[in-house]
Amino acid sequence: MKQNDNHKFPWSHIVGFVLSIALTFLAIGVALYTDLSMTAIVIIIFLFAFLQAAVQLFMFMHIKEGDGSWQVLKMASAAFIAIVIAYGSYWVMTNMH
Repeated sequence: MKQNDNHKFPWSHIVGFVLSIALTFLAIGVALYTDLSMTAIVIIIFLFAFLQAAVQLFMFMHIKEGDGSWQVLKMASAAFIAIVIAYGSYWVMTNMH
């Protein structure tokens, strides 16, 4: 008898949650408790943010499922929009007094 997938324990969700929390605390630790330059801190926080976005896409939003070509196009356009918004926000906060 085949096991129903609806009754399996959600290990991927738990791993994704723990990784998301860990990446958040790592970003907070870098921001508050290091003596790095502001540029290095911002770059590290952006890297943690993109890693966390990837974790959430694969663990919670099931990006592996679905038809291939549309998924790639959707992900590329979403990544472009996210990068423009993040970099644009950073630029406005640092250059507009």
